[in-house]
Amino acid sequence: MEIGYQKIIDEYNQLTEQMSSGGFSSFSARGGSAFGGGMAKLGKRHAELQPIVKAITDYGLRINELEENKNLMDDADAEIKSMALDEGRRLEAEILKLKSEIEEMLLPRDPSDDKNVIVEIRAGAGGDEATLFVAEMFRAYGKFAEECGLKPHIVSSSRSDAGGFKEVIFEVHGRVGNGRDHSLQEPYALFKYESGVHRVQRVPETEKSGRVHTSTITVAVLPILEEKDYAIADKDLKIEATTSSGHGGQSVNTTYSAIRILHIPTGITAQCQDERSQTQNKEKAMEVIRARVAQHYADIESKKVRDLTKSQIGTGDRSEKIRTYNFPQDRVTDHRINQNFNQINLIMEGKFAQIITALQKADLEMKKEALKN
Repeated sequence: MEIGYQKIIDEYNQLTEQMSSGGFSSFSARGGSAFGGGMAKLGKRHAELQPIVKAITDYGLRINELEENKNLMDDADAEIKSMALDEGRRLEAEILKLKSEIEEMLLPRDPSDDKNVIVEIRAGAGGDEATLFVAEMFRAYGKFAEECGLKPHIVSSSRSDAGGFKEVIFEVHGRVGNGRDHSLQEPYALFKYESGVHRVQRVPETEKSGRVHTSTITVAVLPILEEKDYAIADKDLKIEATTSSGHGGQSVNTTYSAIRILHIPTGITAQCQDERSQTQNKEKAMEVIRARVAQHYADIESKKVRDLTKSQIGTGDRSEKIRTYNFPQDRVTDHRINQNFNQINLIMEGKFAQIITALQKADLEMKKEALKN
């Protein structure tokens, strides 16, 4: 077995020993363990390694079976040799498949993949039509999240006169996933490919001449960070309590439950008024401001190392046009992978799985190529 695979099995066994002994083992006592941070950290790493170890174990078993199969052929008659050849080809195919799966599992993983997310959708060019599409995408994303066992929860919104949204911000919670095998159910891993400009081409209901209009919306996907992940000094924040506002800006209650937070160094703001209490609104607004400020500084750093993003599908930059929804032609085009998807009405009912799967597959292939180079 490859040396690298054996190291993974050794690490997994050491973690199992540490967890069974309450986080302390003879291995750690000898100073050989680099694992720390308590049982939660050990458990998370153990869960990450479990599917990889299973695949490696299966890989080793198939190699042993293949070796036994070759030995069987040495003194076998013609009929048995023929059967052994067929079995050998089957085992070789399984070995190649398992090796490919293990390589994918060992690729560097986005540390935010298992985090909950904040999704911000805003109307761009196109006036009322853009605000209506924001509402439709919000509904589609919500359905998609629920189908994956995740829970969408609105943070704030701004209605348009046409009945759509100028802006809607919502969270997706769940962490249903358990390692690489279930990444589709991890909120950030699920939604991260949606950041960018989405363009819609269709005939608005108000268009009497049947002319196709083009409008755009922007989507930003931010991982929700806890204070231990990203702390902001109190002195850098200005927090204001106000009365909640309804459509058109009028006050909808007389209690100061709405919260607005300003991050003074960057000028970034966040506000929340949709929760029941000032405390809940403050918690949600803090989640948004923490995510936005962290992303702001991450964007600055990424510009310094732009070449590294070539191994990813898109840059996540909200100014990048990533997808077009062409209703007259019943076609959704993802420009990053130059791939078309039909049945647009089903997609707008939340059936995004085929698109996300295609993007993940392309992303994996690019990461593999990047490692080779």
